[in-house]
Amino acid sequence: MCFSSTPRGARLARRLCAHRLDAWGIPYGTDVHDVVTLIASELCANAVRHGHVAGRDFHLSLTADPATGTVRIEVTDTRGERLPRLPAAVPEDDGGRGLLLVEALADRWGCSPRAEGGPGKTVWAECAAPGLT
Repeated sequence: MCFSSTPRGARLARRLCAHRLDAWGIPYGTDVHDVVTLIASELCANAVRHGHVAGRDFHLSLTADPATGTVRIEVTDTRGERLPRLPAAVPEDDGGRGLLLVEALADRWGCSPRAEGGPGKTVWAECAAPGLT
């Protein structure tokens, strides 16, 4: 799914992620639903804030693998030179904790060059989703 690199685009991505999870049998309000939606929200917000290039969108991909009980979130932006890194948490800061949340909540996460060979990167995370259908 393709979204504008704006706060509105990130909000829409979060809502569509939540809807897709519910359609896959991961109901609203469950721990897995809330965790996956939060991770997707943080990765989309980072794409807007740190991966934005004027006139370029970001992409969100959600995949579910019932065989492994895993949901994979991938967010692709066009700023390949701005790789994600875990910040040192500063208690007085208002922000900057998104990747710390991803690190704490995801089973695995990472970053890779854009699969299509174009400019940019894909930041991904995987979460266990027991009972995925």
